[in-house]
Amino acid sequence: MIRAWLDMYPAGIFLVLIGLYFGVTLLLGALTFCRPFARSVQSLTGVVAPFFSGVAILFALLTGFLASDVAERGRQAYRIVHAEAGELRNIHTLSVASVSDMRTIRAALKTYVNSVVTEEWPAMNAMRLSPSTAAAYDNLLREVSIPSIAKESGQAVQTALLTSAVRVGTARSDRLSLSGDQTNDLKWLVVIALGLITQVAIALVHLERPRAFFASLVVFATAAVVTLGILALQEYPFDGAFQVSPAPIKALQSLSD
Repeated sequence: MIRAWLDMYPAGIFLVLIGLYFGVTLLLGALTFCRPFARSVQSLTGVVAPFFSGVAILFALLTGFLASDVAERGRQAYRIVHAEAGELRNIHTLSVASVSDMRTIRAALKTYVNSVVTEEWPAMNAMRLSPSTAAAYDNLLREVSIPSIAKESGQAVQTALLTSAVRVGTARSDRLSLSGDQTNDLKWLVVIALGLITQVAIALVHLERPRAFFASLVVFATAAVVTLGILALQEYPFDGAFQVSPAPIKALQSLSD
């Protein structure tokens, strides 16, 4: 349910939040001031403002923790993509500067880069793996592991190539792990539920004042929609309106063969 909502276009994400929080505002207003529930609800008059503050603080704290997690995932994704692109460029530079002919390594590198950009990136957005990209990486690793490289270009060159290739694989694994991470889904449910509970708490504090009742609920609903909507747009770092771009890896497609 949360994944389906987070996968929506930005307009859909905000419309769901608007419908939820402003819908609850109208529902609470109807229960409080319209028959047949008005008398029962009005009997709860007397709840003091500090009661609302306790619930609101919980909502604010959990929203802050969620925002911190979202921001950290975005930073990690940015670092991972640039690290992967940097190591791929190192492999290409070493293969060009080497004494021996390493065209097969550069061809394997190009195949891997093309597969990441055209196949694996769209697959990540759909929470799927790309077998062809995994095969392309295995082929790249196999090419830099050929024993003849050490004989023709020196052990230091092959060690550097292998180190960069292994780091590419590590960065790729981190990227795939981050793109498929759904551990925040439960946090989203808790934050959204706490927001609704906070609306109920606000309503209980203003049962005797209809104008203050609706004004406070509208202000809170607006703040919740804006805050949660912007966070939701950044939840998945490789998908959505603020996704991390594959441009650093895509730029490697123009390297010489």
